[in-house]
Amino acid sequence: MLDDRSWALLRRLTRFLDQFKICFGHRAQVASLTQYVHGLLGDSARKSMQAMLTRVTEPVSYQAFQHFITHAPWRVGPVWRRLLAVLPERRGVLVLDDTGFPKQGTHSVGVSRQYSGTLGKIANCQVAVTAALWTGARAWLLGAELYLPESWLTPERRQQARIPGSVRFQEKWRLALTLIRRARRAGLQIDLVVADAGYGDGLPFRTALARQRLPYMLGVAGNLALWVGPPTVGSRRYTRGVTAASVGAVQAAHWAAQQPRRAWRRVSWRNRSHRPWAAQFMAVRITPVGLWRHHQRFAEEWLLCQRPLGATTATAHDRYFVSNLPATTSLAALVRAAHQRWAIEQQYQELKTELGLDHFEGRSYPGWQHHVVITAIAYAFLQQERMRPRPGPRLTLPQLCAIVQEIFTGLLFISRPRYMHWMRQAEIRFHQLRL
Repeated sequence: MLDDRSWALLRRLTRFLDQFKICFGHRAQVASLTQYVHGLLGDSARKSMQAMLTRVTEPVSYQAFQHFITHAPWRVGPVWRRLLAVLPERRGVLVLDDTGFPKQGTHSVGVSRQYSGTLGKIANCQVAVTAALWTGARAWLLGAELYLPESWLTPERRQQARIPGSVRFQEKWRLALTLIRRARRAGLQIDLVVADAGYGDGLPFRTALARQRLPYMLGVAGNLALWVGPPTVGSRRYTRGVTAASVGAVQAAHWAAQQPRRAWRRVSWRNRSHRPWAAQFMAVRITPVGLWRHHQRFAEEWLLCQRPLGATTATAHDRYFVSNLPATTSLAALVRAAHQRWAIEQQYQELKTELGLDHFEGRSYPGWQHHVVITAIAYAFLQQERMRPRPGPRLTLPQLCAIVQEIFTGLLFISRPRYMHWMRQAEIRFHQLRL
């Protein structure tokens, strides 16, 4: 039997989902939303629609359940806007990244052989650009956009995957800017934007953030061409054939390799309650050569260099970041800013392990979008539950998921008494076999 606390949690879930009723056309869709969230929060190891449907109370037909995700004409835009409007925490670090969804076949929308940071290699997968708000204690998924290679935007494939004609090819950094604009329109306060070199290497992306007056800490490749301090060129006019070296510039990795050992400082940082990490760091004010090549205003930034402890020469594990944080920012503060991205890595693991973000087996573009936004709703509910005051240490998301799954399992047995009868028969049979 469920106790009072279990029923209270179910009532809170109902009230939470009631906030999204306005985004759906009729009551059948609202009922399907509730059932889908129940399935995501349930104890099914595989969050495919068929597996989830067997574990929800008062299930509809599989056709109706599938129709809600793959064919129902509700739009994800209003749902994302509603989700961002009801988030209880409104300020933090915006973490941008892309995640891969490995696939076996070639029919899932957007799938191709492409690099996946999740797998660390080129593989057959889908890739989504995501944005999360990291508050220092929790992460909230703010949006996800499926990256569509140009090969998926042919008339035949558009029809196959039901990709709207309004969807055009966009580089990942452009998709990231879309997610940033959505977050700002929702009134979220962004203290810092962090992302890896896949975004930081693009001058247009850094320029767009600067124009929006958004502070950033972005990974870059070691071949970033720069001037240490002010530029050494007297004119910003572009000349064909001019190289970075010919105008007194140097690559980030080459400059770092030339610095004496005493220039590096050991700095440690900690991500919440996790064990502290440490590495060698060095920071210097620089001017990227790309600004000159693209006729843009010169602006000094930080170059932050990281090297493993004990290393005396350049290594394959050296990392580089650029940031437009103020010139007065301390080295320790730069290091803390550079290592905020761990939150999204943890979030991906939780979303995939606990809620099946990458378990969607449909092939259509609307179906993928529907699955992802409802997964974000379920995740937001769990994070909101973690904010509730409780005695003892704060629950981790897997611990909370285990509690919720236990409640839903109890609810399933209440709604289907024959399950209990089968369990008792199995128990009797087990004891007979032991005898």
